[in-house]
Amino acid sequence: MDPVLFTWISIIIIFSVGCLAHFLYDLLNGPKALGIFTAINESTWEHIKIAITPTLLWGLVDGYVYGENPNYFTAKLASLLIITFFIPLVFYSYTRLTKKPILPIDILTFLVAIILAQFAFNGIIGLEAFPHPVIYLSAIGVFCFFGSYMTLTLLPLKGPIFKDPITGKYGFKAHRNFFKHLKKSRKK
Repeated sequence: MDPVLFTWISIIIIFSVGCLAHFLYDLLNGPKALGIFTAINESTWEHIKIAITPTLLWGLVDGYVYGENPNYFTAKLASLLIITFFIPLVFYSYTRLTKKPILPIDILTFLVAIILAQFAFNGIIGLEAFPHPVIYLSAIGVFCFFGSYMTLTLLPLKGPIFKDPITGKYGFKAHRNFFKHLKKSRKK
């Protein structure tokens, strides 16, 4: 398959699954195991997480296609790091100017982060093989990233990126069911 076509397919799938992951925890009445991988509150971390989850899941597909490429783990780690840094960088930059979040900008930021991550993945896969220490450190980095990603949902750090702006709480304690809240606000 053409690498550019493969990249666009990955972007569409990751974006779609990420959008679903924003609401899935509430739709299924919050099994805690699901909350590790989906959004459980409105913190910036949870919005990063809904891009990371499908990117990691897509690893089953791109791992099958590119897993024998020596740059695979370097490309995967780069894509995860781009998402992790791009979303809060853009979010905190523009909200500093606007003093409030703007949903269309948030959605566009989410999409652009995925596009940048997937094209970086594609670009790195196409490079000459990195030296073995880089390859090994990247593989370790992906596994450490995955472990940290799960841990930070269960044990969020106390900081603005992990704080739900609506409840002022962190992690599962910050959860409020979006759909129940929406029903209540419509009754008022």
